[in-house]
Amino acid sequence: MVIDIHSHIVPAPVFERFARHRAEFPGVELIMEDGPAYRFRFPDAPMTRPVMAALPDLSERKQVMASQGVDHAVLSLWTDLEGYELNAQEGFAWSCFVNQCLLDQVRDETAFTPLASVPLQDGALASRVLEQAMQDGFGGVMIGTQPKGARGGNLDDPDLEIFWATAARLGAAVYVHPMFICNEPRLADYDMTNAVGRLADATIAIGRVIASGLLQRHPDLNIVLSHGGAALPLAVGRLRRSNEAAGNRFADPDDGLSRFYVDTCVYDTRALTFVIDAFGADHVMLGTDAPMSIAELDPVGLVDSVRLRTSERRAILGDTARRVFRLRGCAC
Repeated sequence: MVIDIHSHIVPAPVFERFARHRAEFPGVELIMEDGPAYRFRFPDAPMTRPVMAALPDLSERKQVMASQGVDHAVLSLWTDLEGYELNAQEGFAWSCFVNQCLLDQVRDETAFTPLASVPLQDGALASRVLEQAMQDGFGGVMIGTQPKGARGGNLDDPDLEIFWATAARLGAAVYVHPMFICNEPRLADYDMTNAVGRLADATIAIGRVIASGLLQRHPDLNIVLSHGGAALPLAVGRLRRSNEAAGNRFADPDDGLSRFYVDTCVYDTRALTFVIDAFGADHVMLGTDAPMSIAELDPVGLVDSVRLRTSERRAILGDTARRVFRLRGCAC
């Protein structure tokens, strides 16, 4: 079974039910534009990009998956809609609303496993939502790199210790995805925010996780990084040397790197070969970033362009995903 662990969704029921639930999260705006197209706005954040028509459409998604040889997809919320800018109680209500919409849309769709959204702006509430989500049948949780949204924040914030502890205790896979937030003006042109900014964002966020000792405090965590681990496999030597120069005051970066899983969404044979060598084939899983404009169009072909043993290919295409995520609708 070929499993794509990196694909996104905006659940269709979100649009259908938004007006009925708006009082629970008054800080969220749903804006209808010509097309028709939908955008969202969260407090103190710019309006989101238009929601692509392919994001709620799982019928078309299944056709694309079939053409690519993908049997099952792990669905995570489009990161623009995490709503980390909301106050804690509204964020809690928004996550619960989105999760229920997602669960309802895929209830009879055995080709998909949903990942939960949690209100990462409040560690205790994020822990509470994760507990419920795993009981409800989610395959894990997807989080963004900046737990305060447009206001920033870090994944090693002390407030999030309870969330990480809960994820470790439950054995819940935590898929980490960079945010679409970058105030660096040099990324304003050439779609550099998407091409480069996301990698920089993830590298900074996970670099802090590594140095903070979070992985050693919670050794049972299953953290999955998107985009091949961003620049971390290249940066590990610098992290190591920097730590040595600082008197080894931080956590061991080599130990930290060895604890992550990553996806194959790097679009290049040489890059994927390097990622597999850095993390090990048993820590790499197929990912496409579907249905985004930058999605990998031939994910299985990319894996097959790398020289692999049969057992390594099987691990990357699905065996490891079956072990890390709680997948629905397949014999795991």
